[in-house]
Amino acid sequence: MRALHTDSTITVYQAYAPQIGLLAARQGRFPSAWQRDRMTWIKPSFLWMMYRCGWGAKEGQETVLAVEISREGFEWALEHACLSHYEHGLHADRATWKRQLKRAPARVQWDPERDLHLQPLPHRSLQLGLGGEAARLYADEWIVSVTDITPLARTIHAHVQAGDLDTARQLLPRERPYPVHHGMPAHLSR
Repeated sequence: MRALHTDSTITVYQAYAPQIGLLAARQGRFPSAWQRDRMTWIKPSFLWMMYRCGWGAKEGQETVLAVEISREGFEWALEHACLSHYEHGLHADRATWKRQLKRAPARVQWDPERDLHLQPLPHRSLQLGLGGEAARLYADEWIVSVTDITPLARTIHAHVQAGDLDTARQLLPRERPYPVHHGMPAHLSR
């Protein structure tokens, strides 16, 4: 897994409609209109987020946020997560996996990483779904900062459209391998 991180934080990305995203960036927290009882998906990969939100052009995803959260919180979510799909050999059986999924406050999903043209790459990128307790902890305790990076997304996209991939690459967040410690769940072994 690659991410922008420090010794104490990791940056994840989300995209929202302006009435949520802009307010979250101004306040440094999600506003009361943000639904803490819904599953919310965080992505440590900037380019996967750009794929998901269409560089901030998709309806309801016009404001792209970089949410810096504590590594302690992120790792709690990973440790309490269940893989979003059944995988033979990792789960005893489908029924056991379904019970684990229903109880887990977080879900791990692996999707193809994306390049600057948002085409799939041969390696995977993590998405982490937070629901129930994990969503509340994320919104109320783990957040260190919320930054509107929509202008950055649009600038990088403009360079890609102009064919200036070197400049676009230089503007990307510096994602590097995230140190997953021994004893982490098997669903993190992608």
